[in-house]
Amino acid sequence: MTAADVRTERGTHREQREHVAALHSYLTRYQLVTWTSGNVSERVPGEDLFVIKGSGVEYDELTWEGITVCDLDGNAVDGVKRPSSDTDAHAYVYRNLPEVNGQVHTHSPYATAWAARAEEIPCVLTAMADEFGGPIPVGPFALIGDDSIGRGIVETLSVSRSPAVLMRNHGVFTIGPSAKAAVKAAVMTEDVARTVHFSRQLGEPLLIDQDDVDKLYARYQNVYGQ
Repeated sequence: MTAADVRTERGTHREQREHVAALHSYLTRYQLVTWTSGNVSERVPGEDLFVIKGSGVEYDELTWEGITVCDLDGNAVDGVKRPSSDTDAHAYVYRNLPEVNGQVHTHSPYATAWAARAEEIPCVLTAMADEFGGPIPVGPFALIGDDSIGRGIVETLSVSRSPAVLMRNHGVFTIGPSAKAAVKAAVMTEDVARTVHFSRQLGEPLLIDQDDVDKLYARYQNVYGQ
């Protein structure tokens, strides 16, 4: 059996597809998705490709075969599942933001409630300053099915330090230098959306001064961790 035969038998980019399939467990663990909604994608290093969850695949049944390989125009090039309905949006982001290597989409309830109001989440927590460098912005309304959502993501995040955007009336989209980083941003988005919501039940939360936001962001991004 030749190397090409093994590649075809095993499926292309199997190891990365297994990795991305496993990352979806964070979405269910932190209750960021319902039923089959939501997805994780990741750019294939050194190739004009990315891998993304198949459309309508249940999380309990998700294996590497539920992850489809696509080109940067959103066309499926390997896999047994039709790719996510958000594929064109992911593809647009990868084409236009070369520093982005991972993306996540969820309808996590608290953050999506802010999106339904077209209201950014204000930077009132040090954890927000650390992770997002300011408020979590709101992107424009866009229909699913083409690259309109991707255009809104790029337009919004190109002028923000936030790795997350609340697409109006839709949900959360996050970007990162890896798929796991984008997953972390999605988890943190829901966490701060919930906390700021609770705070507003007690009164108006206090904004953090921009100078302090900048200092917190610089420390977390450059010093925190191992």
